[in-house]
Amino acid sequence: MAEASAVAPNADLLEWPKKDNRRFLHVVYRVGDLDRTIAFYTECFGMKLLRKRDVPEEKYSNAFLGFGPETSNFVVELTYNYGVSSYDIGTGFGHFAISTQDVSKLVESVRAKGGNVTREPGPVKGGGSVIAFVKDPDGYTFELIQRGPTPEPFCQVMLRVGDLDRAIKFYEKALGMRLLRKIERPEYKYTIGMMGYAEEYESIVLELTYNYDVTEYTKGNAYAQIAIGTDDVYKSGEVIKIVNQELGGKITREAGPLPGLGTKIVSFLDPDGWKTVLVDNKDFLKELE
Repeated sequence: MAEASAVAPNADLLEWPKKDNRRFLHVVYRVGDLDRTIAFYTECFGMKLLRKRDVPEEKYSNAFLGFGPETSNFVVELTYNYGVSSYDIGTGFGHFAISTQDVSKLVESVRAKGGNVTREPGPVKGGGSVIAFVKDPDGYTFELIQRGPTPEPFCQVMLRVGDLDRAIKFYEKALGMRLLRKIERPEYKYTIGMMGYAEEYESIVLELTYNYDVTEYTKGNAYAQIAIGTDDVYKSGEVIKIVNQELGGKITREAGPLPGLGTKIVSFLDPDGWKTVLVDNKDFLKELE
């Protein structure tokens, strides 16, 4: 009886991520020249600088950029650490993606401003979508995808994983995401799982990529984490612990308020070592005020 009663609370708790009010908030990564990157993203991609803060006592600055307000859109949080001009992106991070109604026009804008075009516009292998690839001044790759109008042009974050089925199960159980579609490309020796909280054309998605027979990647020190909103960081943290025990990964910061700021968070690693931070929704809105 004791064993059965222990299982029931866990079963109820594991339903929480599906009921929670989850939303992708921002992705955090490091850059070597904040003003240079802000100029590139605003002039080439058409992003807006939403806010900027300098924290001299801790020797870093942040800038938040996106295609809409942080209250509704997914944005980038750029971090500049004083005196650090370059970072190692590693082999695990793949790319970000931006949707546009005219890929060729956007590529020419990037090229005209000195951007590095690594793949010219054209149809994707084995499909009909028109795409291109460019690199920003720090070497982060951006896929440009030709699509119709969307409320969220910042549409993908791609990360490589060593076991796709395990990763899909982790993001479903720990974070309440849905597998939106799975793309098998045996001729190119990779499989992709698109994970998210809404359909691809409506919101940002996490693109998990498995390359055949590759189980480990280097993380580097450039890409940091994704932040996702939650109504209860404490309950969410308990779910993460249960799923970590089953599938791997670990809590890196227990649920609670951040010193000085007061915003409640919980942070953790998935089985492949990718970091996610869950942020209290109400505290996040207060932070924006």
